[in-house]
Amino acid sequence: MNDPTAREPTSPWDLISEWLPANDDPERPQLTLSTVTPAGEADARTVLLTEFNADGFFFHTDAMSRKASNIVNNSSVALTFLWPGFTRQLVVQGRAEVAPAYEIAAAYASRSPYLKQLAWQNTFEFAQLPDSERRARWAAFAREHPDGFAQPDTWIGFLVRPTRMTFWTSAPDSASRRLEYRESSGGWTRAYLPG
Repeated sequence: MNDPTAREPTSPWDLISEWLPANDDPERPQLTLSTVTPAGEADARTVLLTEFNADGFFFHTDAMSRKASNIVNNSSVALTFLWPGFTRQLVVQGRAEVAPAYEIAAAYASRSPYLKQLAWQNTFEFAQLPDSERRARWAAFAREHPDGFAQPDTWIGFLVRPTRMTFWTSAPDSASRRLEYRESSGGWTRAYLPG
């Protein structure tokens, strides 16, 4: 479907399931996570979408990271998905909360060996080391854990519960427009906005 306004679903989740890969697809989409710092400044970071369901969107990270600290301070976030060639864009605004422990564990278990090791070693202190030492310590850590990497205590997941979702597609033969859904007490309201 090229134009999200070609039909008018009452729930944005119909479009989400068409636009995003299924949760069992190993290729996870990248998104830009926007947060607010304690000083009120905007901050952004690219993360992987782990999964989504009718509650919202899940991503995982290090609990000691700046983005996690920002969320603890202010749960208002935005997620921006951009498709290749700027053909589609999805912006999700909402509130982030810590995901359930079982979901966090399942997400870690599904990670590649590289990403599991990264969860252990991607620290501020590790980033300060010279490249040669970082490579040596990385290789040594992998050798010390031939059976894999247990979930570290600092592994955390967040669920973003959306309050607004905006879908945009390019329209080379006309002016594009956005289809915006806002959460309300009666479900989702829908509006068209200029592209």
